[in-house]
Parts: sequence; C-alpha cells; structure tokens
Amino acid sequence: HSSVEYFNINNVTQLSDIERYNFDYSGTSMKALTMKKIIITDMYFSQDDLYKIFADMNITDMTIADSEMIHMLCPSSKSSFRYLNFLKNDLTDFLFRKCDNLAQLETLILQKNKFESLRKVSFMTSHMKSLTYLDMSNNLLRHDGAGVQCQWAESLAELDLSSNQLVDAVFECLPANVQKLSLRNNQISNVPSGVAELKSLEELNLALNRLADLPGCGGFTSLQFLNVEMNSILTPSADFFQSCPRVRELQAGHNPFQCSCELQAFIRLERRSGGKLFGWPVAYVCEYPEG
Repeated sequence: HSSVEYFNINNVTQLSDIERYNFDYSGTSMKALTMKKIIITDMYFSQDDLYKIFADMNITDMTIADSEMIHMLCPSSKSSFRYLNFLKNDLTDFLFRKCDNLAQLETLILQKNKFESLRKVSFMTSHMKSLTYLDMSNNLLRHDGAGVQCQWAESLAELDLSSNQLVDAVFECLPANVQKLSLRNNQISNVPSGVAELKSLEELNLALNRLADLPGCGGFTSLQFLNVEMNSILTPSADFFQSCPRVRELQAGHNPFQCSCELQAFIRLERRSGGKLFGWPVAYVCEYPEG
C-alpha cells in the first residue's frame, strides 16, 4: 500500500523461504508490474502460495519474463488485467484452463514457452471475451486435425503462430475473425481449399514453410497482404490473381523460381494489377525472342 504505480524488477534471486501470505489489494495504487530473470532457489513450497500473489493483483499490465515460470493461477475473482506478458518461461497447456476471470484481457504474450496443443490453446482463449492479440510464437504447437474442433475467442483479431510445428491441418483450427495471421517458419506444404473461412483475414505470413505454389484465396476473400518468402515455389500460377483479387502486396523473394513463360506472365499480371511485388529476384525474369 504505497503511491508506486509502475514497478520494474530485474535479476533477482530468492534466498529466504517462501511462505503463505494473504494480501489485501484493495486501495493499492499500482497499475503495472514488470519482473524479468527471477530465480527461485527453494523448490519445496506450495506453488499456489507464490502464484496467487500475482494472479490476484488488481493491475492492468503484468510482465513476468525469462524466469522459468511453470504455471500461473487463474485470478480468484474478476480480474482487471488487460495486458499479460509471460515471454520465455516454461508454461504449458495447463495455463488458464477453464478460467472465466480474464474477461477484460486484450493482449496475451506467451512466446517462447512449452505449449504443445493448438486446440487446448484455442479453448483457453474462448473464456477471454476481450482478447484481440495473442502471441504463441516459438512454442511446440501441433494440430493433427482429424475433425477435432477448436474454439477461439470471437474477438481475436491478431494471432502469431510462427516458429512452431504446424502442418496443413492448422487451417482447420484458426479463429474465424482473425485479421492478421502469422504462420511463418512452420511445416506447411499446402493451404487446403474449402477448409478455412477467414473472411476478415487481411494479412497472412507463410514465409519459411514448404509451399510449392502460391495459396489460393477461396476462403480469404479480404486478403490484401501475403508473404511467401523462403518456400519451395518454382513457377507461381497466374491463376493466383483470379483467386486473390484484393491482394495488393506480395512478398515472394528467396524462392527457387525457374525461368519460364509462366513466370514472365505472372510478373506481367502482377504489374498490371497495380500491386506491389517485393523481394523478387530480377535475374529470374526472362526475355524471349518473338515467336
């Protein structure tokens, strides 16, 4: 109970015993807490005694990063959290399971943890009625499909799933209203047609995957920006523009393009459409004699 509103603490090692302590947060002034590189040396204590202190804070922003944290409790009452950042810890799929008290949370950053199931992550968000941004990059996420249903927060507009272990089946488990989606650095070889209806999707990053051709936009009717850099595309299909009429910016560099009439036709169509083509290797553009 002090006038401190913003508190940052870095590089701390716990020395004394961790004991249970009931704290009354009513009447406190703090708005944001940032803790980084916290080392817990005493492993023989009740985990809930520690996590409850943070979970029940009545602040809007909290960061606990690079601290080998293995869990976090669901707040015991309706929480005022709007921003939670748990970057670089050891959190798993058990985080916030069936947690109904994070209805005001807007931003959740879980980058560099140990999440494995995309379906379980989706159910975690389904209780977060205000969530708009979720960063799940650099985890161990998989989704094998097999008709398994996912359930995301309807408010989720931006989702980062880059640097995971996702394959084509990921398109069966995506938030319906997402506007910006990053699937960079996964194991996607094809975007299945007729699987995902993402009518609000405007930006899609598929760089550093295993695509052999440009994806179609049958289910992405609002797509404007597409990144397919560093894939395995040899000859992009000119039908791309019929399928994706709203795309105005395409990043397609660092692909093993083969010099062909189809490639020249594709580039000519791109220029005619008025869009932007970034990262295209000029050396692959061919000139052919008349006839």
